[in-house]
Amino acid sequence: MKGLKLEWTMRTILLLLLVLLSSSCANNNKQAQSTPPPVGDEVMSDLSGTIVMMTNRIDLIENGTFQGYADQFKQRYPEANVEFEGLSNYATDILVRLSTKDAGDVLLLPVNLPAKELDYFFEPLDEETAASERFTSFATYNGKRYGLSTGTTTVGIVYNKRAFEKAGITTVPKTLDEFYEACAKLKQAGIIPLYMNYGAVWPLREWGNSLVNYMTGNPEYLNNMVNEDSPWQLDNEWGTSISIARTLIGKGYVEDELFSNNWEISKTRLAKGQAGMYLLGNWTIGQVLDVGAEPDDIGFFPFPYDNGSTHYAPINPDWFMGVSKYTKNKELAMAWLNFFVKETSYRDDWGFLPADGSLNSSMSQYREFLSYKPKLLDATVQSDAFIDLANRAKLSFWSGDYIQELLAAPDLQKAFDELNAKWKEARAGTSETSQP
Repeated sequence: MKGLKLEWTMRTILLLLLVLLSSSCANNNKQAQSTPPPVGDEVMSDLSGTIVMMTNRIDLIENGTFQGYADQFKQRYPEANVEFEGLSNYATDILVRLSTKDAGDVLLLPVNLPAKELDYFFEPLDEETAASERFTSFATYNGKRYGLSTGTTTVGIVYNKRAFEKAGITTVPKTLDEFYEACAKLKQAGIIPLYMNYGAVWPLREWGNSLVNYMTGNPEYLNNMVNEDSPWQLDNEWGTSISIARTLIGKGYVEDELFSNNWEISKTRLAKGQAGMYLLGNWTIGQVLDVGAEPDDIGFFPFPYDNGSTHYAPINPDWFMGVSKYTKNKELAMAWLNFFVKETSYRDDWGFLPADGSLNSSMSQYREFLSYKPKLLDATVQSDAFIDLANRAKLSFWSGDYIQELLAAPDLQKAFDELNAKWKEARAGTSETSQP
């Protein structure tokens, strides 16, 4: 009897040990599934499979830069593969892809997607992944973060110093009148004064919602438009920005082949001094250098949008990157997101500013930019109310299409009236929807 009791006790202990061991294994497996792999080189992972990253940087797919990043990633995760797909009109095309759940595994967050819809399409990031993000009001909803910024940018005039010298321009323009004078000298010297990239469409955003949102010194300018029936007026910031662009076109200070998408060609022309200037972000500098420009030939100064003595310039996040809700390999996608944003040389290679708040940079062009003492203005996220209203009005703020129409309009006031009518109707519809 005593032996049976001892045998029963040993069996019970053994059974309990098996239960505990099984529970421990289950917990470990659960933890492995919910915790993204560490970013550091010290840990190798058994992550495997193939994921697709969607991007607007077709040039970096074609020249092998992205594949180089993927090869570095593969050294850490030998069984993992990253493929890339580029969209030439990303802001518009990616919404269509998301609607069909065919948007890859890692992708840039659409800038015209309301924050309240982020959870429908993207995986929330864990606290460790999101801890170093500078732009805390972007890509978040209900306390959850869904994306990491791929860089920090400002906007100004990227210019070729040799082209300026050839045209007899000895100092950069500091007022709008001086800017027009510089354009005239460049044209006289046989140089395209400013490449607007009208045919590419998306660069035109700089002449619209980008410029009006910082030239006032009020980063909430666009968000405040939801309180107005007629925000487009000839005598306000919209009128000023569009009129400057129309003046440049009217005086022949931009490229001749307006309707062709010559974005890649324009970079080479600026690099060679065949074109004088861009109005774009500092990220452009890296692309111009990549097509052959000498670093000392390329400069950067704040855009003098009026004849005042000082001018505002924005501090913006570049595209945010996140993980698709529909990915079938979440762990691998999260690992690639961390690796791409935090460990590759993408930010440094392509002229982005540091992610931290200091904005110190080794880029000589950015130091030149700061030497003119612009007033730097931190961007704020576009509100859901503004995005909803823009979508109701069917205005493509993020693609630049409407700017193209404004620049081509025979009568700007009439074109503004048409926009105001759409906006007012959308506001009225919003009010009716919100009624109980």
